[in-house]
Amino acid sequence: MMRLLCLCVLALAPLAAEATTVRDVARIAGQGVSELQGVGLVIGLPGTGDSSKEAALARPLAQVLANNGLPVPDLDTLKNGRSVALVMVTCETPAEGALPDDRFDVVVSVIYSASSLAGGQLYLAPLTGPYKGAPVFAIASGPIELDDPEVPTRARVRGGAKVVRAITPPPVEDVFDLIIHPQYAGHRTAAHIASRIRDEYLLRPQGEGEMSSIAAAVDDRTVRITVPSGARARLAEFIADVLSTDVDPGQLDLAAKVIVNRATGAMIVTGDVEISLVAISHKNLVIRKLVPPPVPTPRDPLIETDRVVGIGDGRPRDRAKLDDLLAAFKQLSVPVDDQIQILQMLHKTGRLHAELVID
Repeated sequence: MMRLLCLCVLALAPLAAEATTVRDVARIAGQGVSELQGVGLVIGLPGTGDSSKEAALARPLAQVLANNGLPVPDLDTLKNGRSVALVMVTCETPAEGALPDDRFDVVVSVIYSASSLAGGQLYLAPLTGPYKGAPVFAIASGPIELDDPEVPTRARVRGGAKVVRAITPPPVEDVFDLIIHPQYAGHRTAAHIASRIRDEYLLRPQGEGEMSSIAAAVDDRTVRITVPSGARARLAEFIADVLSTDVDPGQLDLAAKVIVNRATGAMIVTGDVEISLVAISHKNLVIRKLVPPPVPTPRDPLIETDRVVGIGDGRPRDRAKLDDLLAAFKQLSVPVDDQIQILQMLHKTGRLHAELVID
């Protein structure tokens, strides 16, 4: 029987003990991650590259050679080489933007028939914005590193993209919005963030008189910030103060969620996830809740079986912790596929009080 490995992380407990700031749960409107992309060549492959018979590879390879003073009179002269691969190169820059000479990782993926990028080197590849006609923002190059040896057609170049043109977000005006990250979205979250920013500003000498208008919850994902007149000359400092304001994780709308990785059998449980009391029968497995547990006597001993286990701790309530069910899974060595099926049935019937995500 397959052994079960469960990793259960109760996220709310540590969050309540750790400081969280506005920067951790929200971003300034208009500031988002930028995607750069380009097509390049990985060279120096040990016979695992594309066939140069493919014109899509032969033409850019011939152009590279010509640009370096080695013109190729005929594309057929390249047909026997498999040391080069045509690749798609992508790069993600942070929401705050990027300035010339900043460096970021790039992801490199095979386009045609190359079987492996291991041992290769990304040749100079210009990276543009995702839209047609976008200018070149970065140049990518460097040694290839495989993220997963089982997938040798996708790799990474660490720090491979060098920014050559500034990527700047829109300027922040006197009135701007904070956009709450989707996982924290909720009217309670928005109201708490607005309240904490107002309270924090009120504690500052310059904050008197403008506390009520500085921050207001607009909807479940938006908090509108009005920069006080006295802070407009030092806008960067004011924004830094707002983003560094502490918030209480216990006041955020953190949705309960169960995330399962089918391949590894790992489980992440956020929040204090519960299940409604239910009898579960699956194949030769039976799980039932005993409240309270029976007290064994000489005339009526407690008989334990290998395929039956109680869940819950006798709490006088109509719900049990998901931890209890996971403990039962582990005690009975329930295979990963079986436990996923049970969780799916619980979720479908509304007995699992959390969002279920299966990767």
